[in-house]
Amino acid sequence: MNDMPRARTARSCTLLVLAVTAAATACAGSADRPSAARPYDAAAQISYNAPTGKRKADPDKPLEISSKGDEGRITDVSAVDETGHHLAGELTADGRKWRSTGSLSAGARYTVKVATEDEEGAPGARTLTYETAAAKRALTATFGPEEGKYGVGQPITAELSLPVKDKASRAIVEQALKVRSVPAVTGSWYWIDDKELHYRPKEYWPNDATITVTGNLDGLKIGDKLYGGASHPLKITTGDRVEAITDASDHSLTFKVNGEVINTIPVTTGKPGYSTRNGIKVVLGKEYFVRMRGTSIGISEGTSDSYDLPVYWATRVTWSGEYVHAAPWSVGSQGAANVSHGCVGMSTGNAAWFYENITPGDLVTVVNSYGDTMDTFGNGYGDWNMEWDEWRKGSALVKDGTDPNATADAKARLRPSI
Repeated sequence: MNDMPRARTARSCTLLVLAVTAAATACAGSADRPSAARPYDAAAQISYNAPTGKRKADPDKPLEISSKGDEGRITDVSAVDETGHHLAGELTADGRKWRSTGSLSAGARYTVKVATEDEEGAPGARTLTYETAAAKRALTATFGPEEGKYGVGQPITAELSLPVKDKASRAIVEQALKVRSVPAVTGSWYWIDDKELHYRPKEYWPNDATITVTGNLDGLKIGDKLYGGASHPLKITTGDRVEAITDASDHSLTFKVNGEVINTIPVTTGKPGYSTRNGIKVVLGKEYFVRMRGTSIGISEGTSDSYDLPVYWATRVTWSGEYVHAAPWSVGSQGAANVSHGCVGMSTGNAAWFYENITPGDLVTVVNSYGDTMDTFGNGYGDWNMEWDEWRKGSALVKDGTDPNATADAKARLRPSI
């Protein structure tokens, strides 16, 4: 995403105009105090609204600098925090007062340089220090997945510590959450709800990419008495483009690496009433052994559909329990019929091969099933099932976007089915 300037980096056009005017005036200084002389100390000429004692300034209140008495005026003010961000402000036409117009950062230390001139036009200068108090409420972002190497389908997630509902505040947050990829990609954040965002490129990530995520929220004013806090950055990499495509009508799984077919495996998918979900899924993890019980998906014990089985070489693709796994009990149906409770089953040997050659973030797609389409959010990563134009509407930075307050239970962690 292209970086957009923060509001607090802007400089007032008024300041520039007045600075030019001040310089012209200073050239007409008196013979005994020429403009080329070192600026005098303007400490006695100005005052500012810093709190007394050890207290620090309220970041919700503007910084104000005033000229004392009737002698001289302020000609320019520059306020810069420790990160190099300038604080925007306005100077009155008579040079009597400067007031910040940009949002102050919380827990920040500003170096404020004030330029003045006396009644004869001689230049003065004073450098001040202005410190703001830390935020009482700090919004942070926790990024996912964990640092490591992933497939090209892995979305980036951001979990906020506090809800953000207002679109203007969301835009500030989103603008601060930076995702950079080498090679570069076009991508965007999508607000799933008030606290969770996902980021994905327009297309899949490039092979062998390095992706870094930073949350530049620290001290940033987000809303009324709400400021950002420090967020731990994230770095992940990608490998090859690995895609496993299951055709439920053909009872086969085609395994591709960088577009080349590497293996074709006979499989079984969900039988009527338990049809496997269609669409693109992203591998969530791998489990060598899983105990699968029908009761975990609402099947009563003792019924014809009930089961309680040890399952090996299990690759998870949904939180509700859809896997690609070994199913030695259904080898006779693999390649010929759909007899599972929703998972993609294959022989033990094929499942072990699949398990060893797949990684979290790789793409697992099901086509030609009678099942519903994979949920976009809440049951794993169905992000790629949304068209790019719709995805962009979930960004708070898109002017014609709609409010994406989707109600997805992304924390649901249900038990597996077979």
